[in-house]
Amino acid sequence: MKILKGNVTTPRGFTGGAICCSIKPTNTRRTDLGIIYSEVPCTAAGIFTTNKVQAAPVKLTRKHLANGRAQAVAANSYVANTCTPDGDETALAMAEAAADALGLETADIIVASTGVIGRSLPVDAVKDGIATLAPQLHVDGGDAVAKAIMTTDTVDKQAAIQCTLGGKTCTIGVVAKGSGMIDIQMGTMLAFTTTDAAISASMLDAALRTAAETTFNMVCVDGDMSTNDTLTIMANGLAGNTEIREKNADWQTFVDALTVLYTEMAKALAADGEGATKLVMATVSGAVSEKDARIAAKSIIRSDLVKTALFGSDANWGRILCAIGYSGAAMDPETVEVSFSSEAGDITVCQAGRAVPVDEDRATAILDTKAVTIRVCLGEGPGKATAYGCDLSYDYVKINGDYRS
Repeated sequence: MKILKGNVTTPRGFTGGAICCSIKPTNTRRTDLGIIYSEVPCTAAGIFTTNKVQAAPVKLTRKHLANGRAQAVAANSYVANTCTPDGDETALAMAEAAADALGLETADIIVASTGVIGRSLPVDAVKDGIATLAPQLHVDGGDAVAKAIMTTDTVDKQAAIQCTLGGKTCTIGVVAKGSGMIDIQMGTMLAFTTTDAAISASMLDAALRTAAETTFNMVCVDGDMSTNDTLTIMANGLAGNTEIREKNADWQTFVDALTVLYTEMAKALAADGEGATKLVMATVSGAVSEKDARIAAKSIIRSDLVKTALFGSDANWGRILCAIGYSGAAMDPETVEVSFSSEAGDITVCQAGRAVPVDEDRATAILDTKAVTIRVCLGEGPGKATAYGCDLSYDYVKINGDYRS
């Protein structure tokens, strides 16, 4: 495998681009609509928010992907198209406009939106933007797509990876956005994946769900689950490998590559959490099972008290034990060990559920970095898992206190 400096238009046969539709009336320059297009039909799959309140684009795209096919993505920022009286009609109009402009069937369009809930999307402006943008799509357009779907993100998030399937070099590209309203099981996240690998729709769906389980589904910024979460993948087969139709060695290689790629995106989403000053990873080992390890890691990364302690570079490990204790994971407090590590070193702060002598100045120095790992060993079994999050700063409140303006 080889990580590339690429994006969703790096795999063969994909183009993209972005345009400003002035969806936010006070911003007439920043791009707010992106399109990703495959020159040939694709097998496709998607995973969506589990929130009972769901955006119109989520409901429409789930319907469109039911047949395991897609050929293009149309996504906008600034307005979520959620809980509006005309949401369903607007989402469909957006898909129809993209289909008309690209010469496709409406059912082959993936539609996604992100932004403020409860505001209607200016559909005429979006339709005009799609018509103008479609003829301008190009192989270098992936970067523009990444910037167009950003909301409170401070950096774009995109990458690509190559792997060998059936003797052929295959490429997978991904673009994601997300900064706040992010809880375990995805968050305010749009993520679009493209690949030139040949893989059946059922195997693509299985690969997507397997890779997402330990990556995107292990991210938490603030504990709020979005109404718009959308993670999709399109595979056009232009790499020329023998189509993957079963869970064989090639399928596992594809899953491994997808997992590596999504892990990079999970870290990027967590590190760019609203107001965050550091990426925080909670790695739990020694759990009774992988499931229990995930439960414990998620509880640690979700805890506001843990997050605020890390913002202050305070090695307050008692909050970590507390979070594990109420998580529901099987554990014996008498066997738990906790340590912190970063580029500044590592330090053990708890053994057998008890305090150990700690150099507080050294602990602070280890935590006062851009990326910190909390390591927990439960001493119960072989289960292990990692969750991705961030600290909680004053700026989170500032950002969300006036989000709609």
